[in-house]
Amino acid sequence: MGKNKLSKFADLNTYEHVVQISYKKLVAEEFKYKGKWNEAFFGNSNPVILELGCGKGEYTVKLAMHFPDFNFIGIDIKGSRMWKGATHAIDLGLNNVGFLRTNIENIGLFFGEKEVSEIWLTFPDPQMKKTRKRLTATNFIEKYRQLMVPNAIIHLKSDSNFMYRYTEAMVAENRFEIIRQTDDLYHSELLDHVLSIQTYYERQWLDRGLSIKYLSFRLNHTDSLREPAIEIEPDPYRSFGRNAKE
Repeated sequence: MGKNKLSKFADLNTYEHVVQISYKKLVAEEFKYKGKWNEAFFGNSNPVILELGCGKGEYTVKLAMHFPDFNFIGIDIKGSRMWKGATHAIDLGLNNVGFLRTNIENIGLFFGEKEVSEIWLTFPDPQMKKTRKRLTATNFIEKYRQLMVPNAIIHLKSDSNFMYRYTEAMVAENRFEIIRQTDDLYHSELLDHVLSIQTYYERQWLDRGLSIKYLSFRLNHTDSLREPAIEIEPDPYRSFGRNAKE
């Protein structure tokens, strides 16, 4: 039987590679690692890569295993989910992995200018009714640009056709450079050892017979951003994975 939430929270409080801080404290004083993640947290000068909405942290941990010369930080608000990846990182002896428990809306309070090299968005909620809550909406893209290096890359991996088409339209509207894309990853030539990493939620989508979409693009300018004026057909199914009992 797995640990209950209270036990997991107790563990997280002892994990040196997990950062948790109250919003009240965060706004009262500048976050100690802001602009200093490499030197103060990781103790190196390697590029920093984020996974936003990391869930159980599988992608964060496996990326760290594949790329030991990069630093990876998984970000999520759900500590009970994050516990699995954080614990796995300890078991594997990884020193290039960190986890940050916070709302993604607050990301600008934790990272300094030009501190992040890449961002992974793995199976985010498509937020079909609330544009500003989509993690590829222009208000979020602007937040990312404030903390990312010039020409930084964003990766989206999703089961949602709605999220994929919206992001594709946003990228086109704002003339960002598309690097790679496919609406059926597992039947494409793009599939490799990184894109084949499967999260808990991805396995659920595949079991349901859904195709996995992938899109990576480069933030190749700092011009003003515009939301795309496009009507997209909603996904014909409801997401159950993020709240399913495990």
